[in-house]
Amino acid sequence: MSNYYVSGAVLLILILYIVITMVRLRKAVTNLTQEQFIEGYRKAQLVDVREPKDYEAGHILGARNIPYSQFRQRYKEIRPDKPVYLYDQNTGKSSRAALFLKKKDYTQLYQLQGGFRTWTGKVKSK
Repeated sequence: MSNYYVSGAVLLILILYIVITMVRLRKAVTNLTQEQFIEGYRKAQLVDVREPKDYEAGHILGARNIPYSQFRQRYKEIRPDKPVYLYDQNTGKSSRAALFLKKKDYTQLYQLQGGFRTWTGKVKSK
């Protein structure tokens, strides 16, 4: 019987962690549709947090690459007083990057809903 209580407690903790993370994320970053993203990204800092090989294979025109693996060392390249538009392949890394920036007092954080995999706009590749 005690194994059921332990399993239930672990499951409850996991669910609470997911809910808390979702609430923190909702407060940190605004998800934008592709149309909304296109409307504002030219007036903002557009950051692709994918790894260089993915960036070079194709990225949104005007984006600069700050890979998530280097984000803690390079985030100061992003100005805190201007809007920041983030994207990655899906949204996992851009969400984590937004949470990190929020802790560093960045306030205007946006991410592409669905990530680059759903992007149908202009793309630049090397």
